[in-house]
Amino acid sequence: MTEITLVRHGQANSNSTDEHGYDKLSPLGHEQAAWLGTHLRDTHRAFDSVYCGTLRRHIETASGMQAADYAPVTQDARLNELAYFDLSNAFEAYSGQPIPTQQADFVAHMPRLFEAWMDGHLQNIPESFASFEDRVSQAIEDISARRDRALVITSGGVIGLMTRQVLSLDTDNYARTCLSIMNSSTHRFTKIGPKLSLSQFNNISHLEQIGRHHAQTHI
Repeated sequence: MTEITLVRHGQANSNSTDEHGYDKLSPLGHEQAAWLGTHLRDTHRAFDSVYCGTLRRHIETASGMQAADYAPVTQDARLNELAYFDLSNAFEAYSGQPIPTQQADFVAHMPRLFEAWMDGHLQNIPESFASFEDRVSQAIEDISARRDRALVITSGGVIGLMTRQVLSLDTDNYARTCLSIMNSSTHRFTKIGPKLSLSQFNNISHLEQIGRHHAQTHI
């Protein structure tokens, strides 16, 4: 049986305004990762293989979860996040719209940014949308080919892309899905027949306990 459980990293340095500065867990992010790891062990979740991206926040989340207790952690750059700050700078140059400073403003900003990215309007960016989609799809295809229970620590954009592909989401709903994905949440994809199907989305059971509701964060 092929089962892929994706984890969004714990809360990162959300006060940063660039890719490098953002790429580390906050103190709360470290707590979220540790709580998730304990929850998975307490509920007897088992994994045959473990993967994460090569970003610092992915590696720190995997470490905090003690994911290596299941299997050696394979780092794969294809599981890295899209470069949102870099894309936003390019989108501002294209449209004149700066990156939002308030969480609510991302609801309008992200779909327009994604549409411009997909349509090829952004210049001087790290990768095209087609390249991002291809690398993520290839990584998941390789993981799926093992036909085991895989744990994958990655980012919201990657999880959102997988959800978009499985559910055939349009650009607006893809962006909204990305915005809804919570820090340290789990998402499960199960192969039914020849294709992966979404069997769990945005699970934060480890943050539902009394005293942890403050840790239910998006950014």
